[in-house]
Amino acid sequence: MILENDKSFEVVKKLKMTGEPSKVFKNTAFVKGMFTSALEVAKFEGASLKTVSGIRGQIKKALTKPEGTFRATFEDKILMSDIVFLRAFIPVHPKKLFNPMTNLLLEHKGAWEGMKTVGMLRREQKMRAPSNPDSSYQKIERKERKFAPFRVPKSIQAGLPFASKPKLTPKKVKQTYADKRAVVLEPEEKKVVTLFQQINTVKNEKLGKRKVKLQESRDLRAKRKEVQDEKEKARKQRDAKKYFAFKASRKSK
Repeated sequence: MILENDKSFEVVKKLKMTGEPSKVFKNTAFVKGMFTSALEVAKFEGASLKTVSGIRGQIKKALTKPEGTFRATFEDKILMSDIVFLRAFIPVHPKKLFNPMTNLLLEHKGAWEGMKTVGMLRREQKMRAPSNPDSSYQKIERKERKFAPFRVPKSIQAGLPFASKPKLTPKKVKQTYADKRAVVLEPEEKKVVTLFQQINTVKNEKLGKRKVKLQESRDLRAKRKEVQDEKEKARKQRDAKKYFAFKASRKSK
């Protein structure tokens, strides 16, 4: 079906190209496998990129070697296992065809019929269009990325002050002798351990009550000091007014 005779329309094709990083330097990466030459990279300079993990980037410049590799910048550091893809629309130039109308040369003008399209033939024979299961959209479920913990090198830790040094104890890689062996207490030892636990419980309860009382006394002291500061401030204001009034009276005399 012809909707409009206008040759100024530009026919474009949806394109999705994928590549993989060859080198990663912080937020910059060298990507390979997406283009075949530096000329193709130059056509797509400034285009938006995206990784499978959702990190966005941009194409910057083509590299001399290997052919088709380019430099790109990203919002965050990507992994070597990431897949970088580019979604774009490229112009497609269709072949110029013509269809001669020969029905005017026939004796019966309405006897001529053109060739049926594939859609018309399938509709007549009640056939469905073949579909490739790989081309159909499917829901993609990806596992949440777990980043490695931040670690400060020992060479930098040596120059840091004590307050800034990491104080996390390292995890046990191997089990110790005590972890492998089960400790079975005797009845007398169990009584001793229970007694110490009870003593520690009473001690912790006393310390908790002492902390609460200490905090209450600190709050009361702070309120008293606030009242005293206000009184002192008012006294200084009165003294200042008296001083400047006396000074003004001396000048007037």
